[in-house]
Amino acid sequence: MTNVSLNSYLFRNDSKILDQKTRYQIALGVAQGLANLHEKCRDCIIHCDIKPKNILLDAGFIPKVADFGLAKLYGHDCSLVLTTIRGTRGHLAPEWISGTTITLKADVYSYGLMLFEIISGRRNLDMARNDTFHYFPARVASKIIKGEELLSLLDIKLDGEYDGEELTKAYKVASWCTQDDENDRPSMGSNVEGYPRGTYSSNTKIFPNTSGDS
Repeated sequence: MTNVSLNSYLFRNDSKILDQKTRYQIALGVAQGLANLHEKCRDCIIHCDIKPKNILLDAGFIPKVADFGLAKLYGHDCSLVLTTIRGTRGHLAPEWISGTTITLKADVYSYGLMLFEIISGRRNLDMARNDTFHYFPARVASKIIKGEELLSLLDIKLDGEYDGEELTKAYKVASWCTQDDENDRPSMGSNVEGYPRGTYSSNTKIFPNTSGDS
């Protein structure tokens, strides 16, 4: 790959600033890649470790999903009970922690967490000076439920050069993907069809996000 991981562009101060169009391209490209793994392969493939470090960008900032070391191949029922946690703390669906059945929706949750980071340019889990943890997705979900504006939570590096309506909807899509109950999350195919336009509607119910796995 000509370029490096998405993680470097989001969290390193000396890296190129990604504009809104590029972030959209990356988010949609990852969604398309996951939808192919979930829905277009002979057997379901669950990546199990979707995070910015595992998204590689080429010279045109086209994303490639990488590192399939933890991936699992399933039959068409697409579910399995795993006794060992797979993936990276801070990017895990709650069912990994609870030990319940793992399905394709675990990748959807991790994708939603990564989408928060793409939009905000900040890590989802930060420790404050008083040693308390701030879980960013919960903050966004709270604002959505209260009907408050979300523009104050955008990446400051965008410096006012963005479509506020489109990025607000993207935050709502991320919140939808990270619902605690997997049955309330969309499929990756739904994200491809509508992200960030159209997938989320005013009828989509968002519940408080309480997970924060570490």
